[in-house]
Amino acid sequence: MELPLVVGVDGSEPSLRAVDWAADEAALRGVPLRLVHASLWERYEGAALSAGLGRSSEQVLADNIVEAAAKRAHRREADVKISTEVLPEEPVTALLREGHTAFALVLGSRGRGGIAEMLLGSVSLAVAARATCPVIVLRGSHDNQAKSEVRGRVVLGIGEEPENSAAVRFAVQEAAERRVPLEAVRAWRCPGHQTTDYPLMAGEPARLHEERAVATMDAALRDAPDGVELHRRTVEGLARKVLLDASADADLLVVGALRRHEYFGLQLGRVAHAVLHHSACPVAVVPQRA
Repeated sequence: MELPLVVGVDGSEPSLRAVDWAADEAALRGVPLRLVHASLWERYEGAALSAGLGRSSEQVLADNIVEAAAKRAHRREADVKISTEVLPEEPVTALLREGHTAFALVLGSRGRGGIAEMLLGSVSLAVAARATCPVIVLRGSHDNQAKSEVRGRVVLGIGEEPENSAAVRFAVQEAAERRVPLEAVRAWRCPGHQTTDYPLMAGEPARLHEERAVATMDAALRDAPDGVELHRRTVEGLARKVLLDASADADLLVVGALRRHEYFGLQLGRVAHAVLHHSACPVAVVPQRA
């Protein structure tokens, strides 16, 4: 059974963009699309009230939200198999559970107006930090239109991943499905205490750190298939800044996030946190076990 691509919908413009993007992605991959709306309306209005009066106004609204999202997805990709569900529970909990049986979760980026729209909503951040499947957050456009596959490049941030990591596999698969190049980027820095005022010695620490970055990238990409056009790039600088710069002309930015069994809180590193808030393109956060 093929795992579906699951989209969290709430009727907002960012979630409608997520529906558009996910419909295209589901068609590209040939997988089902599942649209989910989660709300605590039943807790606040009460089961007795809704039973006595038929469907409550909140339940009607929830049903309308998923119905409108399904119609939008069908208009965009008529051949994609679509299912919907309204879940009377807290959104983060519902989406995390959906992620156990999903290929990936797709979410819009919803702020609270003004400058906050440039940042990530709390639901998207919490899900990206705890999900067991890849989470794709739509960044880079703040209208109601998905702008997918316009630049023809997937960017992969290479961290301290082991060989053949989940993030690498996901990025390779995305590039292969889209038939676009994959650019793997590894940032490196020479710590300040290793620099010197002597010109003849100043380049040696930097050279060693750059060589380590190249070795790390080579190890991570060792099992990448030959069928994907692969570009490797090491860049001196802060990883979050390097990847944010790369996102300016990318279709998708892929980063890994470690999941530690003994830790149950939010599990996002500084780099993943930064790109989720400020990327100029959609971001895929791929969980990896420590």
